[in-house]
Amino acid sequence: MFLFCNPPASLNTHLVHEKDQFDNLEKHTQWGIEFVEKYTKFVKERSEIETSYAKQIRNLSKKYQPKKNSREEDESKYTFCRAFVTSLNELNDYAGQHEVIAENLTSQIISELSRYLQELKSERKSHFHDGRKAQQHIESSWKQLEVCKRRFERDCKEADRAQQYFERMDADINVTKADVEKARQHAQSRHQMASDSKSDYSSYLQKFNQEQNEHYFNVIPNIFQKLQDMEEKRIDRIGVCMKTFADVDRQVLPIVGKCLDGMTKAAESIEPKTDSKQVVESYKSGFEPPGDVEFEDYGQAMKRTASDTSLTSSREAKEKPVGKSKGKLWPFIKNKNKGSGQEDFSHLPPEQRRKKLQGKIDELNKDIQKEMDQRDALTKMKDVYVKNPQMGDPASVDPRLSEIAQNIEKLQFEAQKFEGWLAEVEERMPSKSDTNRRSGLYETQNNSTVSNNSTVSNNSTVSNNCAQDRERPLSSPDGSYTEEQNSETQVKVNINPVLPTSSTPEFDDEFDDDETLPTIGTCKALYPFEGHNEGTIAVAEGELLYVIEEDKGDGWTRVRRNEDEEGYVPSSYVEVFLETNAKGAMTYI
Repeated sequence: MFLFCNPPASLNTHLVHEKDQFDNLEKHTQWGIEFVEKYTKFVKERSEIETSYAKQIRNLSKKYQPKKNSREEDESKYTFCRAFVTSLNELNDYAGQHEVIAENLTSQIISELSRYLQELKSERKSHFHDGRKAQQHIESSWKQLEVCKRRFERDCKEADRAQQYFERMDADINVTKADVEKARQHAQSRHQMASDSKSDYSSYLQKFNQEQNEHYFNVIPNIFQKLQDMEEKRIDRIGVCMKTFADVDRQVLPIVGKCLDGMTKAAESIEPKTDSKQVVESYKSGFEPPGDVEFEDYGQAMKRTASDTSLTSSREAKEKPVGKSKGKLWPFIKNKNKGSGQEDFSHLPPEQRRKKLQGKIDELNKDIQKEMDQRDALTKMKDVYVKNPQMGDPASVDPRLSEIAQNIEKLQFEAQKFEGWLAEVEERMPSKSDTNRRSGLYETQNNSTVSNNSTVSNNSTVSNNCAQDRERPLSSPDGSYTEEQNSETQVKVNINPVLPTSSTPEFDDEFDDDETLPTIGTCKALYPFEGHNEGTIAVAEGELLYVIEEDKGDGWTRVRRNEDEEGYVPSSYVEVFLETNAKGAMTYI
């Protein structure tokens, strides 16, 4: 690329031409470096644009995400609202792909080019330094050759002048023999000096020719070849980066397509009829349509009474002036008591009131079941304490059992109150056919007495009765509304098995074993446990622990928090998740 095909005849001209070539190459390679820097800046600005765009898209998606309030929760039951939320989530994922583009541009192009630029500048500097050094060396050799050449020329001239002087002295008869001899010796000396200069000049000339040949046929071509390779490598690297620039976008296209497909699918999932039915279901009042308005004949003196199904009552007809009676068009009249928040929801239409009461009863059922679960767990722990006094004092559990019993009684009273209101609403609703809607849970519970000495079998019976009652589906008599309790609203009931009569192992003996037991699973604390007794460990509700020994039938599970903290907790206080490969895995929860 940059080699000289035919060196110029004049060495000076050649050196000047070589210097010009280096200057041209230096300018070109510098321009190439500036181009790489310009392209790097271009990719960096593109990456910043992608980052900014992704941020704006994420902010937009976040801005229109539903807030955690009752209105937004109500809106989530409509298909078009759910579709919009799905589109926002897909848009958020779409923004994430633009962040991926920015990250890949930074890591695969910007970082690589920045590193390559440093290497390119260093390599370029090294090559031109070698070229300048070679130029200086050949110029120095040329100057030294010129010095030898001039010295040889001067010595030859001096030798010729000495020879001519000797010849004149030898031809002159007036000159003494001594002067002639002196002139002869001087001529010989000059000839010897000329001969030595000639020898030096010849040897240095040979050396210079070798160096010049090495310079123009090896050193300079190698330097130019390195510069050519460097330039080709730079151009190739730019091409690779441009290809990567396109591939970065192409890599995210499948995921972007999935995001767009998700938006399309969300839009196609909108069901107008379903949404309109939801509106009807939400605002259905349950009122009977008003009866026909009777004809009032003002021409005859007679007692005018309204029909039982008329919108106006007889009392209103008596109290209000004649001709000023106004019919109540109930579907279009605003309820002034709406939003007053009565406990029995009497300010709501019958159907809406029934829904609210049923929801309140379901919440109370869940609270009662939670208290019952705690009571069962404490009862089981108390039985263990009775059988193994060394593990704890049974009397220490009594205060908590009494408190739970009071809570259950209070919640049952509240539930019975709402059950009564619900029965009252259903009796008033039209087409009443199901007169046995009320749950028998609390009647069963009232017959059972919660005491500190209650047995596990009684608790199991109560829990079974509650579970069976709550699992019974509730349906409205007119068939227009069904309040089904699915897996999310049903109250979870844990039936406690009868404890085995095997004795509880001594905690101290097991903890004296220096061998660290392997974990066989994990567990989650359902209730807080203080763990005051020796060998037990305190846990907080919701805490995750490692299981190192399963329940052997004594009601205790051995768990580990970290390398230094392990102990026993009541099995009924935790939910155990044993590993599939754990042998003999079983739980008594």
